[in-house]
Amino acid sequence: MQSEAILVGLILSGDYSTAAVVAVASIGNTLGAVVNWALGRGIERFRNRRWFPASPEKLEKARNWYHRYGKWSLLLSWLPIGGDAITVIAGVLREPLPTFLLLVFIGKGARYLVLAAATHGLL
Repeated sequence: MQSEAILVGLILSGDYSTAAVVAVASIGNTLGAVVNWALGRGIERFRNRRWFPASPEKLEKARNWYHRYGKWSLLLSWLPIGGDAITVIAGVLREPLPTFLLLVFIGKGARYLVLAAATHGLL
C-alpha cells in the first residue's frame, strides 16, 4: 500500500499533474511486475532444490489456477495479496511478454485511476 499512499500524497500536494503521477505509478508498478515475470521464467529450473520456495503441490495448484482463469487473471495483479504470485506464475507458464505487459498495465493503471478519482472527490 506504500505506492498508493505516495500517489495520493503527490496528488494532494498540488505540485504534480495527476495524469503524470498516475502514468508514472502505473508504468513503474508494471515494470516491477516484469521482474516477477522474469523470475518466474527462470525459477522453475530450481524447483527440485531443497530451498525452492514452493512445494511441488503448491506449484501445481498455482499452475492449475492460472490455467483455469488464464491470462485474464493478470488484471488482478494489483491485488495486495496474491497479485505478485499471479505475475510470477505467468512467467513460469511462459505468458508472452506483450500480453503480460498490456494486462498488468491495465490492472495496475485502473487501480491508480480509481485512487486519483477518489482523491479528487470524483467517487
